[in-house]
Amino acid sequence: MKPPATKADSFSQQQKLRATFWLGGLGLACLLSLILALLTGSISVSGYDLWQLIIDTLTLSSPSTSSNTLATTVMTELRLPRALSALVVGAELALAGCLMQVLLRNPLADPYVLGVSGGAAVGALFSIMSGLGAFWVSGSAFVGALTNLLLVFGLSHAKGVWSPSRLLLTGVVTAAGWGAVISFMLSIGEDNQLRGMLFWLMGDLSRASLPGWHGLFLLISLVISALLARPLNMMLRGELQAKALGVSVYPLQITLYLLASVLTASAVTQAGSVGFLGLVVPHILRLSLGSDHRLLLPATALAGACLLLLADTLARTLIAPQQLPVGVITAFIGVPVFLWVLQKSNRGLT
Repeated sequence: MKPPATKADSFSQQQKLRATFWLGGLGLACLLSLILALLTGSISVSGYDLWQLIIDTLTLSSPSTSSNTLATTVMTELRLPRALSALVVGAELALAGCLMQVLLRNPLADPYVLGVSGGAAVGALFSIMSGLGAFWVSGSAFVGALTNLLLVFGLSHAKGVWSPSRLLLTGVVTAAGWGAVISFMLSIGEDNQLRGMLFWLMGDLSRASLPGWHGLFLLISLVISALLARPLNMMLRGELQAKALGVSVYPLQITLYLLASVLTASAVTQAGSVGFLGLVVPHILRLSLGSDHRLLLPATALAGACLLLLADTLARTLIAPQQLPVGVITAFIGVPVFLWVLQKSNRGLT
């Protein structure tokens, strides 16, 4: 049964202008961040080189003789795949965090709270210890994440009982178990493998390729999230009132859990455990934009994409030619910003 439309569900002209302003601004910020990522690095690339690459791509022609072949190769084969992966991973983590906060009714929930990253980490570290290639590392991480998804779902539904608190408790305990396994694997790993294992655990996009099906899944998830926006708004009034308005609460909760978990699994498969982004971005935007999910969900995805792309650009260039794990940069950026916004919001309540 489709929930009945209410006066609060319709966008006013002022709300439409506000949504256009925010989404347009965040979209422009993503574009500028992408351009910055393509131009910035240890090898110099000029704006003219980028413009010439765009012209050659649009006209479906081979690189012109006036273009810098080295610059073109660096942008198309190294920086562009990594930048696009950062956009997709950032959007997935931020969107998953926003959905998880609604599911668990906790504004401090993040995509990793139910142990998805722990299951993925165990799978990835096992492949690294076995000396397997990047394909197997990503595949093992995805399998580990899906294993955790099924495990938490099954344990939290024992005897048909379901509640956000039971799900959260099951996820936290499972995550602790994965953490113990990870510590054991790190303690027995060989010295020449530990650096790669630690980089993966801290979040690393250095081995990223074109996002491919990850990008397609993100687009599908955004469409599903847009369809869920009105029921999510009604859920904010409480389960009983949402049911009275025609929302099927239990199927909605299952959908949120599956969608957030698979989004997190997809992100972790590409970049490892990038911390803090899935917590900070949705929480800050919820404080800034309010809780209307018709605006909040797409804005969160765009902001997460922009933030991770900027963080990855810093990770590549801050101490070049060496690279930092991108998760370190997201923490350095996210922690002070989050504390500042939280302190500002607390002052507004006093």
